[in-house]
Amino acid sequence: MTQVNHLIEIRGLKKTYQSGDTTVDAIRQMDFFIDDEEFITIMGQSGSGKSTLLSIMGALNHPSQGQVLVDSLDLYALSTEQRADFRSEYIGFIFQSFQLIPYLTVLENVMLPMAVTGQKKKIKNQMALDVIDRVGLAAKAHRLPDQLSGGEQERVAIARAIVNKPPIILADEPTGNLDSQTAGEIMQLLQTLNRQGHTVIVVTHNPEVTQYATRTVRVQDGLCFV
Repeated sequence: MTQVNHLIEIRGLKKTYQSGDTTVDAIRQMDFFIDDEEFITIMGQSGSGKSTLLSIMGALNHPSQGQVLVDSLDLYALSTEQRADFRSEYIGFIFQSFQLIPYLTVLENVMLPMAVTGQKKKIKNQMALDVIDRVGLAAKAHRLPDQLSGGEQERVAIARAIVNKPPIILADEPTGNLDSQTAGEIMQLLQTLNRQGHTVIVVTHNPEVTQYATRTVRVQDGLCFV
């Protein structure tokens, strides 16, 4: 019998936080897998554990128990430095609040993840311009974030996430601050990136977002239902 190697495997995952004398179970028990080039939505209400799960999958938040395997690599068996290298190579993060630097232009914001790469500035510049064009903002590359709409800022956040060509894109409520039409445009853009070979994982509380996914993992009270 051939063993199937999944891109991401979540095994026996638990995460507890200490709040004063109280122990809070953010993740009580989760086991599931994600395959290469899937588009997954992680669906759940606020406080269900989905954002905690995303941060653990992104090598940002050490679980209390269990394993996260990416390409058979056990993330939390790595050193802090090795995990940082893993993030820069494998993961593109899209945050709900965009997290753009207000005094940097669109181009400069998108170039930020390339600071650690050894490429020449001219090459970095061209790579950033290419992804800005892919998200439909070529004409606004030299504007500041406050000169853009919310949807345009989200597109910049997506461009920044994909500039290093990571195989995995993690998006935390990417449509949370957007009107329904703009949200649809952003989800279509993520769908296009998925078709181009990225594995896309979107955390959401919005049922409408799930229509763009190939599969939905539902999270409730720190448990997951696949």
